[in-house]
Amino acid sequence: MSEVVALAGINKHFGALAVLKDINLVFPAGATTAVVGESGSGKTTLLQLINAVEMPDSGTVRVFGEPIPEKQREQFRRRIGYAVQGAGLFPHLTNRDNVVLVAKLEGWSAAAIDERYETLLDEMDLPLNISPRYPHQLSGGQQQRLGLCRALMLQPGLLLLDEPFSSVDPITRVGIYERFEYVRKHEGVSTVLVTHDMREAVRLADRLVILKAGSVLQSGTTESVVNSPEDPYVQLLVQQQL
Repeated sequence: MSEVVALAGINKHFGALAVLKDINLVFPAGATTAVVGESGSGKTTLLQLINAVEMPDSGTVRVFGEPIPEKQREQFRRRIGYAVQGAGLFPHLTNRDNVVLVAKLEGWSAAAIDERYETLLDEMDLPLNISPRYPHQLSGGQQQRLGLCRALMLQPGLLLLDEPFSSVDPITRVGIYERFEYVRKHEGVSTVLVTHDMREAVRLADRLVILKAGSVLQSGTTESVVNSPEDPYVQLLVQQQL
């Protein structure tokens, strides 16, 4: 299986705090990999390294088979979709403008923008009549699905999700899970999902990475981690999701 992201010997400090310690991971292309850990485990920093928002103190990060570029990082990031907790939508833009903004910046034609936008709304089961409205006029679940539309607008090769579903209620979350699973398979996009929720990770991910205090405790297929936890902390996470 080919890789979409590879991290080798990654160390990252913020001041005296070691946030990531000797991280060696490969994220397979075409799969959803969940990075699971409690607050402060280094999950978000790991995503920021993949997206070149932060750079490692040592080690190498390869995305799409190539090292993070020294220049033109904005162009590099356009190949990666990013969605965060609470959707992160711009409150002063209409729902449509939130989704299509990046395509306009990339110089897409109006016809291509319209086609992609309508496709994404259909995939996310969002009605077209939300287009002229604003994010605050949507439910929390609709906002989160719209945020996923924006992250997928440019047909990225990699989708990074930072606790994207944690701000919606459990019943709504189940519906979003179903839409996400459908869209991810339909789009065929490689995905890295950061979450503190082991149930969510097991539900959505093909592979799991368990982080604690900046170190990888275990990684592998979801089935192998759940059935054969190699650390007491991993075993506790597995027990909590049963």
